[in-house]
Amino acid sequence: MKTVSIIRGRGQLTIPDSIRKLVNWVTPSSAVSISVIKPDEIVIKPHQTQVNWAEIWENIRKSRAILGSGNISASEFLQKDRSSH
Repeated sequence: MKTVSIIRGRGQLTIPDSIRKLVNWVTPSSAVSISVIKPDEIVIKPHQTQVNWAEIWENIRKSRAILGSGNISASEFLQKDRSSH
């Protein structure tokens, strides 16, 4: 699909309804990546954060290894806590 838009003051560009209806990631306040491919070509894509899975899994491993005052693991604590409600 191809449409025409006008760049307003301060570089504001409104994405037409016809395009916003085709893609679900174009919503108010959504983060996007804007790249200049060629001098006459700009590409807008949804922003995807880089996730450091090694760090996340290491922190999960550490949290599972911590013993509280009741000498039970974090997962046992959560299970006990959830069943008490």
